[in-house]
Amino acid sequence: MRRQTQKETNPFPFSDSNKRYHTFDYYLRNQYGGKCAVVVLDAGFTCPNIDGTKGTGGCIYCSGRGSGDFAPPPDLPLTEQYLMQKAKISEKWTCVGFIPYLQAHSNTYAPPERLAPLYELLPTLPGAVAVHIATRADCLSPGIARLLRSLSEKIDLTVELGLQTTSDDTAKRINRCHTFADFCAGYELLRGAVPRARVCVHLIDGLPGEGRDDMLASVETVGRMGVDEVKIHLLHVLSGTPLADLYARGEYTPLTMEDYTETVAEQLTLLPPSCVVGRLTGDGMPDRLIAPGWSRKKLAVIDAIDRLLYERGWTQGSNL
Repeated sequence: MRRQTQKETNPFPFSDSNKRYHTFDYYLRNQYGGKCAVVVLDAGFTCPNIDGTKGTGGCIYCSGRGSGDFAPPPDLPLTEQYLMQKAKISEKWTCVGFIPYLQAHSNTYAPPERLAPLYELLPTLPGAVAVHIATRADCLSPGIARLLRSLSEKIDLTVELGLQTTSDDTAKRINRCHTFADFCAGYELLRGAVPRARVCVHLIDGLPGEGRDDMLASVETVGRMGVDEVKIHLLHVLSGTPLADLYARGEYTPLTMEDYTETVAEQLTLLPPSCVVGRLTGDGMPDRLIAPGWSRKKLAVIDAIDRLLYERGWTQGSNL
């Protein structure tokens, strides 16, 4: 008798593969009818914990590009950035649509008169089916929300909020410069003023001083808030950051691959099944990555998480 495959025995409803969680790829294919590609852009913004408004230096793990390391340089016009990357992606894959993503730093942290023409441009980019805008919840205001609402009425919009942790103690250690209460206020403003927008929340595993219970608590809290999407990242030690200095002094120890995969697998069981999982790890710039070295084997990490879920009979939301 033929043994059934993991795909054939997968009980998770939001999947057509062996994945026991709601992947971003699955969401896009069902939403737009085929493969879509994200095109990362850098519009040249900064953050309030970089420019001195709330702090300086940024979060202790943040590179000078503010998570936009894989985007083109910000001095290139956005349309040129988009078309250049769209052409490269199209050489590799056949896509039914593209998603311009303002990724670097905080992309609502500017006066409305600067943001308005930028937001008006994004839906007009050729092939764009949706727009993603990364920012911080404390960089939202009623005026900015009105701009986002207008954008959401022209094209599918996802606002990505960098939370990283729900712990205020950890937030102080990483120099985030806003509290969880600040985050909740911005989140509620966004939900009320821009009802058509999806909201994605970013979390980081392995932050200094946090144990597995802290990481599980962050995911469970965010899941209960009803967010549309969650991105889980591994904390990378990058050269030239304050975190690299802590690591060099022996004051920070990265997670092992076993600890990370065990934590992520359990985190998934605490997320509602309908919540899209945007990512389960991340990429550090190869020439700047100090640790952990195992994070370079991204596919091996994902495979290990898949295997744990299968072996334990877990699916996303199974421990709610």
